[in-house]
Amino acid sequence: MSRLGLVINPVAGLGGAMARKGSDESDIAARAAAEGRTPLAPLRADRALQAFRQTSDLPILAGPLATEGTTLTGPGAVHGTAEDTAAAVAAMQGKVDLILFAGGDGTARDICAANADGVPILGVPSGVKMHSGVFARSPERAGRMAAAFLADPQRRTEMVEILDLDEAERRAGRLSARLYTVARTPLDSSGARQNPKAGGTDLVGEMDAALASYVAGMAADTVYVLGPGATMMALKDRLGGGTLLGVDLAEKGRVVARDLDESALIARVDGRRVRIVLTVVGGQGFVLGRGNQQISARMLRAAGLPPIDVICGADKLAALQPQELTIDTGDPALDADLSGYWPVTVGPGRKQVMRVVA
Repeated sequence: MSRLGLVINPVAGLGGAMARKGSDESDIAARAAAEGRTPLAPLRADRALQAFRQTSDLPILAGPLATEGTTLTGPGAVHGTAEDTAAAVAAMQGKVDLILFAGGDGTARDICAANADGVPILGVPSGVKMHSGVFARSPERAGRMAAAFLADPQRRTEMVEILDLDEAERRAGRLSARLYTVARTPLDSSGARQNPKAGGTDLVGEMDAALASYVAGMAADTVYVLGPGATMMALKDRLGGGTLLGVDLAEKGRVVARDLDESALIARVDGRRVRIVLTVVGGQGFVLGRGNQQISARMLRAAGLPPIDVICGADKLAALQPQELTIDTGDPALDADLSGYWPVTVGPGRKQVMRVVA
């Protein structure tokens, strides 16, 4: 009988809303607990398993001894360190046909290092960045993909890149993803799995003019929440300078606060007229939920679900496969409400309408 292996990294994603740019710091769990934050990865894994159970009753092996269990509350179902992950993956060798894991790029690297038999793996997106192509675009899609793969006698797979941010470059304020290895993952022909992050293009010509036009049209009575990324950094430079990887605030034509976490954002936008300004993750199409978890469902609701402006070059949009943008705030109800069709600024006075999905 086919079996699914389950690995969860409970600290994955904790650093997102805390503006830590990742969750690799050794004290991240303690910091999160001090702020009253709940681990997100078990909740996202539970969403994936609920989707899995809609069509599959196959056994699930979890824990450092790879014992059978179908709930996240069973003994050993949750792991916290790279050593825990390696022990669980090692125990699953020869026992499972697919490893479903809840974590981020760092967890994917740890799993690949311990996966001696090359068991196919699939990620439930639960980290901060997730540049690798092994992740489904949402927990529900991960669960459905896992069920479909295990039900398919052919078990078709493909090799994808496992990427992660260069930590030295990140500390220096530069965004640079490194290729660490490749991994086997279920073949995807439906767009359920995200593509690896692609590099950006130079901000010249129409995009530079589009940023200038946007700045000229900023309202004096509005506070602007500016997301991370190279396009946003070019916008922030026109407003006095901000952070490449952080979420900053601007008003009256200047950046007034830099690298804010979720709590600070909520405090600063309360009772104000707000606009959110974001760009698109190259190659992946994500607008919310990848590297900008400070702009959380909680923050968006606190701000009264303000308008969201997306600025992105037409060439980057044209390269997306499938031709759509994706949101993953962690709140399925909000994601459903926000889905639809959004205008994207691609040049001065030029917009392109894109389908937005969860």
